[in-house]
Amino acid sequence: ARRVFLHGQRYASSGTSEPFLSGSNSNYVEEMYYAWLENPKSVHKSWDLFFRNANAGQVYDPHLPDQLERKASFLQSHGLAQTPGKAEKLVEDHLAVQSLIRAYQIRGHHVAQLDPLGILDADLDSFVPSDLITTIDKLGFYGLHESDLDKVFQLPTTTFIGGNENSLSLREIIKRLENTYCQHIGLEFMFINDVEQCQWIRQKFETPGVMKFTNEEKRTLLARLVRSMRFEDFLARKWSSEKRFGLEGCEVMIPALKTIIDKSSEMGIEYVIMGMPHRGRLNVLANVIRKELEQIFCQFDPKLEAADEGSGDVKYHLGMYHERINRATNKKITLSLMANPSHLEAVDPVVQGKTKAEQFYRGDTAGRKVMSILLHGDAAFAGQGVVYETFHLSDLPSYTTNGTIHVVVNNQIGFTTDPRMARSSPYPTDVARVVNAPIFHVNADDPEAVMYVCSVAAEWRNTFNKDVVVDLVCYRRRGHNEMDEPMFTQPLMYKQIHKQVPVLKKYADKLIADGTVTLQEFEEEIAKYDRICEEAYTRSKDNKILHIKHWLDSPWPGFFNVDGEPKSMSCPPTGISEDLLTHIGNVASSVPVKDFKIHAGLSRILRARLEMTKNRVVDWALAEYMAFGSFLKEGIHVRLSGQDVERGTFSHRHHVLHDQEVDKRTCVPMNHLWEQQAPYTVCNSSLSEYGVLGFELGFAMASPNALVCWEAQFGDFHNTAQCIIDQFISSGQAKWVRHNGIVLLLPHGMEGMGPEHSSARPERFLQMSNDDSDAYPEFSEQFEVSQLYECNWIVVNCSTPANYFHVLRRQILLPFRKPLIILTPKSLLRHPEAKSSFDEMVSGTTFQRVIPESGLAAHAPHEVKRVIFCTGKVYYDLVKERKNQDLEKQVAITRLEQISPFPFDLLKEELEKYPGADLVWCQEEHKNSGYYDYVKPRFRTIVNHTRPIWYVGREPAAAAATGNKNMHLVSLRRFLDTAFNLEAFE
Repeated sequence: ARRVFLHGQRYASSGTSEPFLSGSNSNYVEEMYYAWLENPKSVHKSWDLFFRNANAGQVYDPHLPDQLERKASFLQSHGLAQTPGKAEKLVEDHLAVQSLIRAYQIRGHHVAQLDPLGILDADLDSFVPSDLITTIDKLGFYGLHESDLDKVFQLPTTTFIGGNENSLSLREIIKRLENTYCQHIGLEFMFINDVEQCQWIRQKFETPGVMKFTNEEKRTLLARLVRSMRFEDFLARKWSSEKRFGLEGCEVMIPALKTIIDKSSEMGIEYVIMGMPHRGRLNVLANVIRKELEQIFCQFDPKLEAADEGSGDVKYHLGMYHERINRATNKKITLSLMANPSHLEAVDPVVQGKTKAEQFYRGDTAGRKVMSILLHGDAAFAGQGVVYETFHLSDLPSYTTNGTIHVVVNNQIGFTTDPRMARSSPYPTDVARVVNAPIFHVNADDPEAVMYVCSVAAEWRNTFNKDVVVDLVCYRRRGHNEMDEPMFTQPLMYKQIHKQVPVLKKYADKLIADGTVTLQEFEEEIAKYDRICEEAYTRSKDNKILHIKHWLDSPWPGFFNVDGEPKSMSCPPTGISEDLLTHIGNVASSVPVKDFKIHAGLSRILRARLEMTKNRVVDWALAEYMAFGSFLKEGIHVRLSGQDVERGTFSHRHHVLHDQEVDKRTCVPMNHLWEQQAPYTVCNSSLSEYGVLGFELGFAMASPNALVCWEAQFGDFHNTAQCIIDQFISSGQAKWVRHNGIVLLLPHGMEGMGPEHSSARPERFLQMSNDDSDAYPEFSEQFEVSQLYECNWIVVNCSTPANYFHVLRRQILLPFRKPLIILTPKSLLRHPEAKSSFDEMVSGTTFQRVIPESGLAAHAPHEVKRVIFCTGKVYYDLVKERKNQDLEKQVAITRLEQISPFPFDLLKEELEKYPGADLVWCQEEHKNSGYYDYVKPRFRTIVNHTRPIWYVGREPAAAAATGNKNMHLVSLRRFLDTAFNLEAFE
């Protein structure tokens, strides 16, 4: 059968007029026929059905006597032996019809009437496939003729157009195929390589009469359209000169989303997390999430005062969280719309991460209770790379959300850009084909078709747990925003739009004409909603204060007090008991699974860990193990994600052990620490920064009781995720009053390894820090915690494993959450001096924001000629050089472990300790990068501008680091000489 079909495909592309079946294929069909005669089950069921009908009830049984004679007479009676041409024609025609059906299933969407304006094609191909029957003469393509139109054909099992009938006339077959594939719905699904899934879609759309709606369903749809349209009309009347990014031209999106939510609720979904751009967002907040209208309307008041700290954001960026009863199912449903910036599609992975977290905390491994819906614009969906990154997370074990419903609001324009300039793919949705997601294109001016497609999409997601795309082909009635003039750039399109009858009027006229509703009922529905809007508008005038807290999309019940403030402003010590340290160290050094063969090199690493534990010492990897493990005992989930984090880029971590003899058999010792413990998730990510960091940020939003870490393979690589860092991590709390405790681990350090493997660009994080350098601080006991509470994030560069352990512990023990940026080491991972004793980690110990000089210089501070302040790895270079030059009494070296917020209080003590010394800031980074521009004004603030702070380090440079080992060593030598030349600044 495959050979026959492939031959048909080759013929279809050649455009020649040879017969549909060649002689060799006729022989093959005859072979099939004989095989079927011997055993009907030996051939595909479609052949079995076909031959049974062709044989008109006579069945050849090879077990009966005189079988050969029976076979001969049987063949003769059907004209196959004597007149092969007749049988060949019969088979040929049936195969032609099968190919015709398949052609519609594959390519019918190309001729579907998708554009409500009727002037553009929804795809850029705009061709009519030659194998679709658009005119009678096209029948010849299949070797069929007009005289065959009333001939009855047996239907293959790959179609449901027959309903309860097994055969139809050719005329009826073509008519039903056109009704299914060439009207207001365009289906793309035949690229899916799963037969069951293809059959499921065919059954949903091909079965006659599937798109029948009850009068009640039609009335509900009309009422939802009324709300969608009249909301936009109300805003246009009241605030005609305000930007609101209205939904006009795609009002059907509101009933579409409500249908998806109704159907999903019916199938057991309890929580829907949504992400969307600005167009139509206020309408979604009002009519889908059901935010109070007065809360939305008061946003338009220019005199609105902010009650919350922070800068706030424009109304069409804010999020929302609401729990209510779903009227269609009478079940409780929680809806969350994520706050997001204008960076289109940036919210996609964030939504997925939050959805994954909510599923994880509920034990919803199959996504039966929590799901995500993402809305997109057509230009952004095709043009933004993070869409592709997000799709590629959809089936990865530690990232899957078990299927997302994507709704594309296809305005057929991107701001002023024509689709032909905006994408190379035929459809904006072609990116979804990469994960075999079915794509349902639908004309947005046919509300019933839209509702049916959305219902099927919801059913698909909750049946197969795979992504699905609904492409609402619509138009944008106004410009990019309400102040914009679209006629400048799209004159023909907008001439048609000005003539276009709104979808509400079209649908209402239809329902009034067929008697489903009366004109009076329709007008009453409009008046009712208009009245609701007017009453809310009156109430909104009393509300002059904006509480962004009311727009939170991720509340943390019980974590803050009722006003959203921390329950305390203190942080307990971050050390843990020695017994705990020893136990974690022992498990970290073992293989807690029987008969598990590990690599010989790994055995040496585990033995070294055990030896360290016995000696009460930790290196970097073991300190991290201790911090993570201690949280698991306390019921705090730990998640570490990023490229190659399971082993660690520098082969230091080894949190996942691999059996050397059994493929894919792994062991995570961290999950064997205690019988009752929180789970530890460590997962290698796809080769993505933007998408994956967004995902982890979303995961961290769901709960404050989790340590969520993302590690860049090298610190530099965070720059491809800069959008997430700038728009969500740095400013998320200021814009949306949303705390987040995500941890970024960024390997950093100059080692001559080249500009892309050296610098995590700490200056970027410091430039975006809101730590104020001009206000001289009033120090108090709670200075550290209050500073942390007021900052937008924390930037640290630890020089000891113990301090790394403490800063991770502090991240959870703080009574609030802030993003934590850690510049992690590379060479220090194995540096013999970069080790810490258990004494620095046991109960009662804490994170040291500053590690002061503790050697000879500290004992005689008045003899000290120079104090060098530094951070991170360069400390070890400085200590070694100081010893070589025998300057341990004259030069003190103080480490800043926490750079932002700046440790004013502790550094003030240090500066006062050495009144006669030069003050030097030393960094290994170039002068125009690193920390100098940030620390200099803050040091000057502490000394009240009475003493200079000198710079020692590399000269300014365009590249972050050199890739030449010799140049690296020469520049290192140069700045070390300067650092210890006590006359350098005279």
